[in-house]
Formats: sequence, structure tokens, C-alpha cells
Amino acid sequence: MENLPFVSVIVPIFNDADRLKLCLAALQTQSYPQSHYEIIVVDNGSDDDQNIGAVVAEFKQAIFTQELLTGSYAARNKGISLAKGEVIAFTDADCIPDCDWLKLGVARLTAVPNCGQVVGKVNLFFANPKFPTPVELYESVTAFPQESLLQKFHGGATANVFTWRCVIDKVGNFNSRLKSNGDMEWGKRVFLAGFEQVYAPEVQVRHPARQTFAELRKRTIRLAGGVFDFHIKPEDSFIQRQKMFARLLLDDLTPPINFVVSTFRNPELKRWTYKLKISSIIFYVRYISAWEKTRLKLGGTSNR
Repeated sequence: MENLPFVSVIVPIFNDADRLKLCLAALQTQSYPQSHYEIIVVDNGSDDDQNIGAVVAEFKQAIFTQELLTGSYAARNKGISLAKGEVIAFTDADCIPDCDWLKLGVARLTAVPNCGQVVGKVNLFFANPKFPTPVELYESVTAFPQESLLQKFHGGATANVFTWRCVIDKVGNFNSRLKSNGDMEWGKRVFLAGFEQVYAPEVQVRHPARQTFAELRKRTIRLAGGVFDFHIKPEDSFIQRQKMFARLLLDDLTPPINFVVSTFRNPELKRWTYKLKISSIIFYVRYISAWEKTRLKLGGTSNR
């Protein structure tokens, strides 16, 4: 036990006290020795911050702090600044880590030489598995493709990521200017610095699928804003910004033929009605994404 590294688990939160309680309960009962980890909950300007603080106070492993600069990456950076661990683990307030999450994440991180990042699996679940909503079905095939993200973009969603503190010291913190895709941007820096990155399917957390179109719209707007901020940089020339915006808009407005085909070929989707619902929602998502990027191009501000 003496050889186990101390772990700091960082959990950003915004207005989600009920699900935070489930997350902290799962983190409090990890198989990893309690003497070897801490949980840092960073409130990012919630309306019910006092209630969130009260929830955190129920768990002896957890400490509560605040970051008023808007954005989950700013909140994670605040957690990093307070962390005592040589291992830093990230999850979200609406996630429920498996009981061996810390144990298996640390084991994979220490087993891989020069490892800079371990990306774990995120399992989505439905509110009512017998009657999933169209949005839940869409989420089940699109949300948190961790292995694919790591292969294509050298990053993984911070709902389930492990790294060393020394890696963060070398490549830097998250880009707090970004409202989404900051995990991909950070992961790319880890890759370019020469560190190994691994996907660990045994390191698992559960995450509720979004149920409603309002929730999906909010997520799509946030992701579109993150893509816009990531690619449209103020320091680029006027011509560069125009070309990049045109490219982003074209990506959204191009008919999603490949997505529809892969959806209908998906062997895990047993019903044709499910496939039709998922295929129709992608058009809605693309429209919202294109509209949000256009709004930002015309001078609008990014949403959290």
C-alpha cells in the first residue's frame, strides 16, 4: 500500500447537487485506500452553491472550492492548483464511477512506461431502458466515443481521464478560454510532448444519457461554441478566419449520409424505428450547430 500514489480526483460542477451526491457516494466507497486519495469539488458559479457545499460536507474524502471564471476547464484548473496528488483523475458531477475506478485507472497509468494519459470508458444509461426517448437513443451512439476520440484526436472526455501531475506541469493546464473540446486540445499537447496515451475499457464510469431535445440543444450549442473558439482564433488573419468558418459551416451543412448509413448498419440497434429516430435527430443537431457558429461569427458570445 505504501507504494500506491496519492490521487487527487477533480470534479467540476454547475447546478447539479442531486447527481453530485451520487457521484461522491461512488467515490467515497472506492476500493482504493481512502488514505491515498482526495476529492476536490469545484463549483463553477452555481445558483445553489450553498446546497452543493452542504452535499460535499457529507463526504469526508471531499473538499469544496469555487471558481467563478465561467467554464468547466477553468474549474478543473482551480482543482489542479489545489491538488496534492501525484496522480490527477478527472470525472464529472453527473458520472457514477465504478467501485474499482481509481484502482484500475492508477494500475493502467503506472503500468505503461512514459504514460501521459489514460482514457477510460463512459457507459451511458437510460432513465427507463424499456422506453428510451429519441434523444437517449441518439446519445447512445454518439456520446463519449472515448476510444475513437483518442485514436483520431489524441484526447478523451474528462468524464473519465487519469494523468500524472508531472505531465500537467510539463504541458500546462487546460485552456480556460474554451467552453468545450478543451480536453481534446489538452490531450493533443500531451501527445505532441511525446507521452504515451492509452484507452482503458476496464476503467469505467456511468453517465446518464440526455433525455430531451432541450438538453440536447443545450449540449449542441456548447459543443459548437467550443469548436468555434478552438478553430477561429483572434490571432489568425481575417482571411484565415473566413476560410475556417466556411469549412466549419460546410461540415455542418453537408448531408450526414455516412452517419445515416452506419446507423442503419448498427447491429446493436434492433428496431427500425430506433434507427429512423436517430437518423432524423442528426439533421436537427447539424442545424443547431450551424446556427450557433453563425451567431458567434456575427458577434454573439459563447454559452457555458
